[in-house]
Amino acid sequence: MTYLTNELWFPPVNEATREGLLAVGGDLSTERLVLAYRSGIFPWFEAGNPILWWSPNPRFVLYPNRLKVSRSMKHVMRKTAYKVTINKAFSVVIKECSKVKRSGQTGTWITNSMIDAYINLHQLGYAKSIEVWDNANLVGGFYGVDLNNGIFCGESMFTKENNASKIGFITFIQNTRYKLIDCQVYTSHLESLGAEEISREAYMEYL
Repeated sequence: MTYLTNELWFPPVNEATREGLLAVGGDLSTERLVLAYRSGIFPWFEAGNPILWWSPNPRFVLYPNRLKVSRSMKHVMRKTAYKVTINKAFSVVIKECSKVKRSGQTGTWITNSMIDAYINLHQLGYAKSIEVWDNANLVGGFYGVDLNNGIFCGESMFTKENNASKIGFITFIQNTRYKLIDCQVYTSHLESLGAEEISREAYMEYL
């Protein structure tokens, strides 16, 4: 296990544990976060714990051309008048994501320091949000990192109405030209939309 200091570096990703944990410590500076994502690494930790850096194997990803939209979901999208926007309310989206209670987690991993760090990334053009609106009400959304390398690294989503975030995700994928969506780790929700596991080595080739 590697313990990071203020020095800006990461060990090779093949040194990660079986669970994908690569390093502990360091900081959430813009420079370190950009280096992490460019190296196939992301932070994930709970409040009160040190920063944990991950590079899982296998990696859970979605190829946009393999997006699955069920017949029932297509019907919902035709009947729903939600508006989907990009980068209209980043700080609101990430804060809403931090409030979501998730199975198996005792607290949020989107800590105040994470919120500040990703708002900085957004202001510098490295992170974006997707918002779903019901008239003037924000009912769903998600955010992630985009380093202009053809990969969108999804971080977290929230929804306040049934299917709102799913509609936002599908609309986003259908109207962008990414070669790969990094979903990081398995969820049944994203698997239903076509996400699949690939090796870490295969993922690194896209970077």
